[in-house]
Amino acid sequence: MRLASLKSLVGQRRSLADDRGSGAGAVILFALVFLSLAAFVVDGGLSISQRERAADLAEQAARYAAQDIDREALYGNEGEAPINEGNCPARVAAFAAESGMSGADAAASGCVEADADHVEVRIQLTYRPVFTGIFYGGSIHVSGTAVAENKVG
Repeated sequence: MRLASLKSLVGQRRSLADDRGSGAGAVILFALVFLSLAAFVVDGGLSISQRERAADLAEQAARYAAQDIDREALYGNEGEAPINEGNCPARVAAFAAESGMSGADAAASGCVEADADHVEVRIQLTYRPVFTGIFYGGSIHVSGTAVAENKVG
């Protein structure tokens, strides 16, 4: 009997000292941390890219709207070239359609302010995050605003 109790004691000690699988928790934790960081790097880069694109499109749309000058006033005033501010919303909508923006983004974009000397344009873009969209559950809207001034010379 003594041999049987010794074997059972050794078996219990071996099962208590068994460390198989102890690194699995660390591997799972490291994988979750790595995926979280990768998600924020990828989606953060996408967010910056879309904001830069919105600002670039706003600059181009503002220039496009400011190019619509009143030619009669230009020739009559000897050097003054006032912008046709009434055409600004139509010019921005035309630019948005030509640049391939979605219908919702084109509708949300437009002239913020327009007069004979300058136009201010706001462009909205919508994107869906790759990884963090799971947590946010939807699309994100970014916008860019730019001003184009009328300079003769």
